Amino acid sequence: MNGSLITRTRALLFAMAAVLACFVSSRAQAGAASVPAEPIVFVHGNGDDAAKWIGITWLFESNGYAADRLFSVRFTNPSARTADTVSEPDRSSTVDAASELSAFVTRVLLKTHAHKVVLIGSSRGGLTIRNYLRNAGGSAVVSAAILCGTPNHGVMVTTTGLDGEFNGGGRFLTALNGGSEVVDGVRMLTLRSDTLDKYAQPDGRASGLAQQTGVTYEGPALKGATNIVVPNADHRELAFSPAAFAEMYRFLNGHPPATLKVTPQAKVTVSGLVTGFGAHAATNIGVADVRLTVYALAPGSANRAGTAYETTTGADGAWGPVTLDSNVEYEFALTSAGRTISYFKAPLLRSTNLLNLRLVPATEDAAKGTSHLTIARPDGYFSKERDPVLMNGKPVPEEPTGLPVRDNFVAHVSGSDGVKVQLRTETIYARPSMDFQRNLSIVDLLW
Repeated sequence: MNGSLITRTRALLFAMAAVLACFVSSRAQAGAASVPAEPIVFVHGNGDDAAKWIGITWLFESNGYAADRLFSVRFTNPSARTADTVSEPDRSSTVDAASELSAFVTRVLLKTHAHKVVLIGSSRGGLTIRNYLRNAGGSAVVSAAILCGTPNHGVMVTTTGLDGEFNGGGRFLTALNGGSEVVDGVRMLTLRSDTLDKYAQPDGRASGLAQQTGVTYEGPALKGATNIVVPNADHRELAFSPAAFAEMYRFLNGHPPATLKVTPQAKVTVSGLVTGFGAHAATNIGVADVRLTVYALAPGSANRAGTAYETTTGADGAWGPVTLDSNVEYEFALTSAGRTISYFKAPLLRSTNLLNLRLVPATEDAAKGTSHLTIARPDGYFSKERDPVLMNGKPVPEEPTGLPVRDNFVAHVSGSDGVKVQLRTETIYARPSMDFQRNLSIVDLLW
């Protein structure tokens, strides 16, 4: 074999090796992006529900996470007791919450055959995570914990009400913060606002209190954790906004996400629960004998264009699955005891089994003969100066002003025709209600 042939052969072999190496590397990177090392368990907050995490799970999926590696716990009684040691109907203790989380994590480990999980919690959910890690052996099966807007040092520090879960001077938080504030072997991240977190305010007026709280804007931070400020974020946006997602993803993966927008699916499969209220608080217990009708709306209007799904809930309150079009807006109408509650939602971009349609009680009696809409933002709070809601292109006078602390308000509507409601990039068409006692219309914003 002459020298030139040998040279050409070596060059060809080196080229083939390089191509093979690139192929193996790209396959490995693709596999790492689509199948993360550990499943994620999302933990909602006080009075909340697993549905809060729909947008965040969609963002994780849009950045390569498989849907079957993302789980959201749904606490039976999500609201904390007034006094942690005193039993209270429809409310849970710190032990109740940590026990329920422990059982859920065990199911996830069994289902996925994983050795460890990642926990991401909002508000009270972060306290439940810390309690589970520190006092229930959770640190053995958790690799990382992300706490979003968690009142780690309390909503207020006081020498009274020492059994209050959110009292920074109370027994629960004093014990939880005693010694090291982080847990050995678990990577921990906290997300807090600069000044807009309702529950991290030096002044107690945001929480309806007249005195100073004894808590600072830095209250959610933990010594020994990675502590990040999400500017201009309210209490819920610290968990449920694209900006919060970006920090979660970066912490877990070491680099920013490829996109902060949800990648839509053409057809989506959705399911969920119909829930209600106990005597003292909202619960996540299913409600039976509720008629659910899902209507497709005509493009660019609140007019019904056809029925996509109908069912009556059984004992567990579950409904679905139903296949919907991600380009179509739907009205989810609940009918029970002669009253209808209609949820108007923007098009659902991806599949989910987390939708929770709550039977909201008729607590607000709008004047009959006038039209009203309830505008709700379950994953954030309203503030006209920061985020003006537009109705038919104009600001809504009833939108709350100042520090963002409210997640819903009632808007007056001229006439009974459908209206166009916009917040940031989200648009929803809805029909107003003439009588809240019989027909409640809710504009249900996602972001």
